[in-house]
Parts: sequence; C-alpha cells; structure tokens
Amino acid sequence: MLDRVLLLDAPRRPLVDLAAAVSAAAPAGTSVERAATPKALLALAATARPPSLVLLPEAPRGEREPRRLVARLRARWRDVPVVVVAEHGSVDAAARAVDAGASDFLVLVPPLEPRVATLLGKLRGLLEAVARTRVLDEQNAALRSTVQARFHLVGESRAMARLIERVQRVATVPRPVLVVGERGSGKELVARAIHFAGGPATRPIVVVNCAAFSDALLESELFGHEKGAFTGAETTRRGKFEQADGGTLFLDEIGNMSLPFQQKILRVVEYGTYHRVGGTQELRTTARVIAATNVDLRARMRAGGFLRDLYDRLSFEEIEVPPLRDRKGDVEVLARHFLNQFAREIPAFRGKTLARSAIDALERYPFPGNVRELKNIIERAAYRDTDPEITASDLGLLAADEPVGDGGGAFHARVEAYRRRLLVDALAQAEGNQAEAARLLGLQYHQFRYFHRRLVARAS
Repeated sequence: MLDRVLLLDAPRRPLVDLAAAVSAAAPAGTSVERAATPKALLALAATARPPSLVLLPEAPRGEREPRRLVARLRARWRDVPVVVVAEHGSVDAAARAVDAGASDFLVLVPPLEPRVATLLGKLRGLLEAVARTRVLDEQNAALRSTVQARFHLVGESRAMARLIERVQRVATVPRPVLVVGERGSGKELVARAIHFAGGPATRPIVVVNCAAFSDALLESELFGHEKGAFTGAETTRRGKFEQADGGTLFLDEIGNMSLPFQQKILRVVEYGTYHRVGGTQELRTTARVIAATNVDLRARMRAGGFLRDLYDRLSFEEIEVPPLRDRKGDVEVLARHFLNQFAREIPAFRGKTLARSAIDALERYPFPGNVRELKNIIERAAYRDTDPEITASDLGLLAADEPVGDGGGAFHARVEAYRRRLLVDALAQAEGNQAEAARLLGLQYHQFRYFHRRLVARAS
C-alpha cells in the first residue's frame, strides 16, 4: 500500500520532475513530499503517518554516501523501502546503493513516468508486506498493552519507582535475572513485567514453582521426557524449557532445589542445552531464565546449600522487591486498586468504597504477608460487608496483628513483653514447630513468622 512518499532533493538541483512522475504513477491519494536536506527529511518522516517509500539521491547533501541516512531511517522504520536515484546508471552504482541498504536503484533518464511506474510495480509486493507488518505490529502493541495491564506494577512510592526503573533497564538485555523478596511481595509480577517489557507480548512465558515438585518430577517438568522413559510415560512430553523457547521461563522458589538438581539447572543456564528424561538427543533452548526466591541465598551458600556458580549465573541482575511496609504511600493506592479490580471482575460488588478509617487502619498494619495479604483483606472485606462503604471494622484485622506504637513508653514495652512470652510459650508447647505454634495462637503461619522475627529472634 503506497500512501506517503518522501523524496530528498539532489545536491545540485531539486528533483521536481521525479516528484511529478511519482505523483502521476502512484495510486490516487498518495502524497509526495520533498525535503531539501537529510535533516529536513528525517524531521518530515517523523511527522504524521510513517512513510511508505523514501527516494534518496546517490550522494545526499551533507552525506558522503546514503548508507548513514538509510541506517537512520531504518532505525525508526525498520521496514521502510528506500530507493536510491542517480542521473547516470552503472552496475557499480547499483551495487553501492544495495550495499548501502537500499531496496532498489532508479536511473533518472527520460521518460521518467514509465520508469517510476515500473519501479512501483516491482515494489508492490514489498509495500503490501510492509503494510501488513505494520498492522500486525499495531495489533501486537494493543495486545501487549492489554496483557501488561493485567500484570501492572502498581505503586507511587520511591521504592517502586526504583524497582520499575531497574525492570525497564534489564528487560531488553537477554540475560538471567534473580528476583528476591519476601512472600507475597510480588516477585512473579516483577518477572512478568520484565518479560513483557523485553519484547513482543506473543512470546511465551512459562511459570514453574520449584517447591511443588520432587527432583524426579521437577526434572520431567522442566526438561520433558521421551516415550517409555519410565512407567506411565506413554508419549513424548515437551518440558517447560522447550515450551518457553524464545520467551521466558520463570523458576519460582529456586532456593528450594536440591544441590544435585541445581547442577542440572546450572548446565542449562550456562550452555543452553539439556536432554529430555530418557533421551539421548541434546536439545537447545533460548528461553530467558528469571528465578525468584524468598530465601537468603547468600546464607544458604555459606551453609553449603546453594551452588555459588548457579547464583553467579542467575544474578546477572539481582532485583530486590521491597516489602509493603517499606513502600510508603502505596498501601492506599494498592487498596483502592484491588477494590476496583475486584468490582470489575464481579459486578455485584461495584460501588464499594474505602472509608478513611479503613485506609488509616491498613496503613498502621505491618502486612507480614505483603501485597498478597492486602489483596485478600480487601476482597474479603468487599465480599463480607453489605454496606457500600468499607470501614476499619470491616477489614477483619486481628488486634494482635496491629503494630506496636513508636512511643517507647512502659505500656508498649509491657505489651511487647507479653507478646514475646506468648510466642515463646507456644513454641515450647509445640516443641519448636512454628506451624503448630501459629495454630495454637490462632495466627496464620506467615503472621507467626513475622512476630517471631520481630519479637523473639531480634531479642535473642
């Protein structure tokens, strides 16, 4: 489809005749625009719709050859056809034009109109392909925006601004990334943001929770298996590395892998090759690995539980996701976001609002479960409360979960001492089993761990 032609005038004379010939030979409605200098041409190209075709003289004014100008045009419009024109033709001149990146070469000898018509006929297939590609690019961009909206990193704090900056910086660099942070802080969202910011949304992203499988099952899950590799393997199965080829493989809870299995992952990350279970053929993957953990891998390495080599390969960039308590101002933003999202998904809950008292209570809460816990609190409150406005009492926050004040007086000290004694007594009764101690106190496990770290571990 030819709808906009840009023409750079020759150094010695304007190409008025060529512009007229293009206008006569092109389909009705095609605009033909001339520029006197390369700078003016680039400025003209940047306005309105993208150019369909660019015509350049063999030696543009201010340029030793068209190579650099073609490169600058293609940097902005990678597929735009470029034709080099010259007053005299030769095999060498045509070869130089093609070598500079031109799509074709045109000699400016009369009669021009039939020559231009022949040229446009030769380029018709290329022009149609370029038009289709641009439509697909627009559709992919729209799809990408839709998908990214689903996994949008929400927040206005400085901590989130720094996080997003690091995500954007590493997204286009095809190297492994290690994402660390507490449970519920949004590590998978960060991994998805890196993936979607790094290329077309149509690329695959595959997620594997490494803590959910034994070594044998995880090997089959990641690498696939051949038919007959083990009992029950009735067909050949593609693994996650194969499914994620050309895209991203997100390995969650990487810190829970055994040392022998870490060696197998190390080889894939380092060389990009692997074998299916029961297979002899070496397979290759181009999947980008993004790993995540809430475990202190440095401490795990010191204890001999994690391979230093694997850590080095995975941490080309290490991104720490800040806990919600360190994201000042984001609690209210996230709370309203989750409420609106819940209402969009379930229209019956539209019209719900958060009272100021609810926001204040949430901002005082320590959120040991981070963003995931906040989302659950908001959705439960919207579901349970029959009034349009959600107040602090509707949130269902446990009194024991509220943070200790900053006054430092005797009252707060005695409250902390009482809480500490409750935790220690529950642990003793549960013979050191934290999950059982949490059950005895009526707390969720992550809540117990939060208070244990804060009130017992720090005091010891």
